[in-house]
Amino acid sequence: MSNCIAAMATAVGKASLCVVRISGDDAFSVAKKVFVPVNKDKDVEKQKGYSALFGHAYRGEKEIDQAVALFFAAPKSYTGENVVEISCHGGAVIADQLLKACYEAGAAPAQAGEFTKRAFLNGKMSITQAEAVIEMINASSSQALTAAKSALEGHLYQKAREVRDNLLVLVGHITAYTDFPEEAVEEVTDSEIENIILSAKFELKKLIDGYDSGAKIKNGVKTAIVGKPNVGKSTLLNALSGFEKAIVTEIAGTTRDVVEQEVILGGVNLILQDTAGIRETDDIVESMGIARSIERLKDAQLVFCVFDGSLEITEEDIGLAEKCRGNNSIAIINKQDLEQKFDTSKVEDCFKKVLNITAKDFYMSEEFEKAVKEVLNLTYIDDTVAAVVNERQFAAVREAYRAVSDAADAFYMGQSLDIIGVCIDDALYAIYQLTGENVSEEVVNEVFSKFCVGK
Repeated sequence: MSNCIAAMATAVGKASLCVVRISGDDAFSVAKKVFVPVNKDKDVEKQKGYSALFGHAYRGEKEIDQAVALFFAAPKSYTGENVVEISCHGGAVIADQLLKACYEAGAAPAQAGEFTKRAFLNGKMSITQAEAVIEMINASSSQALTAAKSALEGHLYQKAREVRDNLLVLVGHITAYTDFPEEAVEEVTDSEIENIILSAKFELKKLIDGYDSGAKIKNGVKTAIVGKPNVGKSTLLNALSGFEKAIVTEIAGTTRDVVEQEVILGGVNLILQDTAGIRETDDIVESMGIARSIERLKDAQLVFCVFDGSLEITEEDIGLAEKCRGNNSIAIINKQDLEQKFDTSKVEDCFKKVLNITAKDFYMSEEFEKAVKEVLNLTYIDDTVAAVVNERQFAAVREAYRAVSDAADAFYMGQSLDIIGVCIDDALYAIYQLTGENVSEEVVNEVFSKFCVGK
């Protein structure tokens, strides 16, 4: 039975090109049944890898379209198998006809992520690199793309392997010394044990600490715009969005519910939430909106607290500033085009940054972008540094760190080498889960189920 699969590698719809990818031992044989080169001397089935032919795609005796076929011979292909990619003019009908022709020629429909899954199973990439593929596809900002690119280039796998190799050296020494006491095995010194454990603990902690930044980059940052009525919250939202998302009027309490809009600021995806003006009111509906505003303020990863710079500061302003204390919050002193009466000194210690703007004339300045990234600790993303990009990886790293910490505690408590060795074994098991060297079939299936068909 053929292990050949086929699927669209490009999105369905009108486009300049559509590409159908075929992978498996019989990929060249399947391609021969659906593709005829213009040069009749060329045998599709005997084509060399990293070569291309121009010709025509067929479904049975019926010509579908002109086509170009690219050939990749195992193991030097994306999947590690024989691969053929046939490109035709874009269009749903052409793509459908070509794909059906491949199925009729012996290929089976590819499942979600099956090409990349085969690449992993054939040793072409680690599971962390495979996960990076979908992260790159789903990247919603330049910084998210940078983080995914780092994982795709293998930086996370290399760091995990470095920690693993050091722990293997240690557990090898411990095993040899404790299991073969009659042999002249050199005793592992306390300083060697301490150095290896603390180094692993340090590297794993760096990965854990970096996950928060990675999650912000990947998922976007929940950003609440809060303030009293008519301070310019909705105007700021519209300015950041580039169009009129929220209604702006002089009437207090216009915004009754939370208005959301995603924007890219300095390579970071901000999920802006314009909230109802926070003030004392007897209006039942407005009170409900204000309660939601306070709830969003508490849950936000970033807060823009807007004040009217043309008005004297009030106890209400100070109370609102206090609610922002401890958050990643920026005070926005708006209406700088008017005479300034607001005493910033009474609230500035509640915020990590204070910015002066005129929202109605606002544009995304470098100063504003820099302030946001500094508050979020996202000033610079190094694509050569290992980074954890999803919950599965984070859980594995966290478990490895816990086990190494237990080993450190056992060492400092003077426990036997056997106990320390058990902790190190637990850490190694978690690292194997991270790299995919000991990952279950259920986990593999879950990872690749998130992919699109054709990748």
